[in-house]
Amino acid sequence: MREQLLAAEQVRAIEWRDGALHLLDQRALPFEETWLSYSTAAAVAEAIRDMVVRGAPAIGISAAYAVVLAVRVRLAAGGDWRAALEEDFALLAASRPTAVNLFWALNRMRERLERVKEDDVALAVLEAEALGIHQSDRDANLTMAQLGVELIRKHQGNLQNLLTHCNAGALATGGFGTALGVIRAAYLEGLVERVYADETRPWLQGSRLTAWELAADGIPVTVNVDSAAAHLMKTRGITWVIVGADRIAANGDVANKIGTYQLAVNAMHHGVRFMVVAPSSTIDMSMEHGDDIPIEERAASELLELGGKRVVGEITALNPVFDVTPADLIDFLVTEKGVIDRPDTAKMAQLMCRKRLH
Repeated sequence: MREQLLAAEQVRAIEWRDGALHLLDQRALPFEETWLSYSTAAAVAEAIRDMVVRGAPAIGISAAYAVVLAVRVRLAAGGDWRAALEEDFALLAASRPTAVNLFWALNRMRERLERVKEDDVALAVLEAEALGIHQSDRDANLTMAQLGVELIRKHQGNLQNLLTHCNAGALATGGFGTALGVIRAAYLEGLVERVYADETRPWLQGSRLTAWELAADGIPVTVNVDSAAAHLMKTRGITWVIVGADRIAANGDVANKIGTYQLAVNAMHHGVRFMVVAPSSTIDMSMEHGDDIPIEERAASELLELGGKRVVGEITALNPVFDVTPADLIDFLVTEKGVIDRPDTAKMAQLMCRKRLH
């Protein structure tokens, strides 16, 4: 299975080459595949904020490379470059508040830097660390794909109709994808009849990105408006909802793209299994429960405008980007460290003590 998955890797959104970070501009997809190059931490922070790159793991990887760019600039400027670097760390940390992978990656880069005493090797050491973070996420994707497909096979081995929300694929990670990694693996195993992709308002990550990824792999995909999900569960034989996550609290509550919570409620009502797929770097044990997770709100214009033109009257709009799904609505949490059924505080703590499986 692992060899099949590696052979099927087609889409990449992040590349580090020639000393620069290259990002596939996800705002232009699916009509244009445009790569943008970045050489400063400030530019990467802006790319994260402006959604050039999105998805919790991909944001973390991009931030790690941004630290490398910052170290290069600060070293060249001379003086107390380590103190000056704090400005870059702060700028990157402020780019998106909810995805914990951002802070996890920055902390890992900071910790590695603190162990480097010689200035002349700092850049090479930090670059190796960022590359390691990138490769580690790719490996985790492959492990999670294998674990997730075993759940699908075990609980219902016939052809499945699956539903997913937002984009948790190769575009959102350093490799194969989290939720879409499981879906891709299930398709390779002959377990998928059709995937239904919520369009995911207001940025349409489902219709623009997820559908594009799946169609490129030849996986049957149908896009639906977010509010049709319950109807599809009732009429189209949906057997699994499979989503990613942006932050997971110590009790198993999951922050993910707005609309995930109502999917979980609807799934429980219709007897549809609900699977969350995310690397352990998405788990924030400092957050006791989901109510502690900061929820990003973006500009009202994302709801009130279409193509830069206002489409409603002079009213206000509420635009939370994420919501929190309580742990008791989640059937399975799949990570590279293993699988938890019905996550709770004790199971989460036990999971985080494990080493990764592969």
